[in-house]
Amino acid sequence: MKIQENAVVGLTYELKVSKIEDDIESVPFEAEVRDEEDPFYFLFGNSGLPEKFEELMAGKSVGDEFSFVLKVEEAYGEADDELLVSLPKSQFSNENGFNPEMLQEGNFLPLMDEDGYSMQAKILKDLGENILLDFNHPLVGFDLHFDGKVIEVREATEEEKEHGHVHGEHGAHD
Repeated sequence: MKIQENAVVGLTYELKVSKIEDDIESVPFEAEVRDEEDPFYFLFGNSGLPEKFEELMAGKSVGDEFSFVLKVEEAYGEADDELLVSLPKSQFSNENGFNPEMLQEGNFLPLMDEDGYSMQAKILKDLGENILLDFNHPLVGFDLHFDGKVIEVREATEEEKEHGHVHGEHGAHD
């Protein structure tokens, strides 16, 4: 079966990221590796991945290898200053399941949005009473270099189509 709408796709890949600063591309460094032990699964057409990623994966079959670069604008775009938010530390109390170690600058906090979707915010600065959080996707501002292989392609179940995610596999969105 080829990768198409409503296919569940399993991939192994190595993701490297690079940034362009002053017109110079930085050396790509490793951001994530998904191997046979922990492949990445997604529902094609509803992956939450950049559209261009899905476009480039369409039509591939099991065993196909892929290697491509998504430029910033095809990936997660540039950082948005409106997604920098200062919140009172009191919201991150023990009662709410947080502890002081979690509130170190540079950490990612696991949070939920109003609809109960998990998201993460990076702690940029400890401002005393408040902390400054960055809700931009961790990969904004980067070119993404993917090298990988398709290891599974199957038809999604009705339940997976209905819920829009892969059942029972630990994808990036669990």
